[in-house]
Amino acid sequence: MNAVVETPSGNLIQRYLLTPVLNQLRQGITPEKIALTLALGAVCSVFPILGMTTVLCGILGVWLRLNQALIQSLNYLLTPLHVALLLPFYRAGETLFGQPHVPIFSITDLIERFREGPLQFFADYGMVGLYGVTVWALTAPIVSLLLYLSLRPLILRLARVSAD
Repeated sequence: MNAVVETPSGNLIQRYLLTPVLNQLRQGITPEKIALTLALGAVCSVFPILGMTTVLCGILGVWLRLNQALIQSLNYLLTPLHVALLLPFYRAGETLFGQPHVPIFSITDLIERFREGPLQFFADYGMVGLYGVTVWALTAPIVSLLLYLSLRPLILRLARVSAD
């Protein structure tokens, strides 16, 4: 029963999440390992520094022997969530550290500022990034655990259904 499920084009969730999970189950990967991969991959996929999620997911995947294709597919799928959570992480960090909000109008503005001068960008926004990473680090263990505990029974059920 090592058949690989073909991926239909169109539906992103089907293509980048459900099909890879089914393929992993059919190849003998345990539901617990898949749930761990998805939980940790989701948390790493929203790390609040642009351009770092792929590296972070890759390092974590190698370190914990998680499936790279699955964790990177999830990382790709969660890109919109990652971008949407950048400013909330930064603002929560500023609040946590009692700092005034640094004017950030949009992620596009941040990217443009970086292109204009990386050194000045880090001088202006480096601490904001550190504050956001701190909030992420404080929330990551809790969110990872909650995701794992939520995903594990779903994937166990999916494994039973796909075995039939």
